[in-house]
Amino acid sequence: MSRNLVRPFFPVPPAEYQQWYFAEIVRAFSVYLEQMQNPGEGRNTFIVLTALQTDDVGLETGALFQQGGFVKITQANTPHVRGSSATGSVGTVTVSTT
Repeated sequence: MSRNLVRPFFPVPPAEYQQWYFAEIVRAFSVYLEQMQNPGEGRNTFIVLTALQTDDVGLETGALFQQGGFVKITQANTPHVRGSSATGSVGTVTVSTT
């Protein structure tokens, strides 16, 4: 799938070492790394997601998971922990009817 990236320019090397050439090589690799780390845009008509996790444990922010039949997005400030449950009680209640 194409992301319409512009390939970085790698200059033709000179016969002897030149500082400007080395700087251009470093710049070109920096551009390449920036392009590869940028996820880019996505537009889909149809998508199938299989084997999604049921919690966000170990997922990076922005990753998808499913919980209770809903697809959710991992957020840094909203945890969806694995296997959370709770019970509680306060006192006793007696009900009598006459």
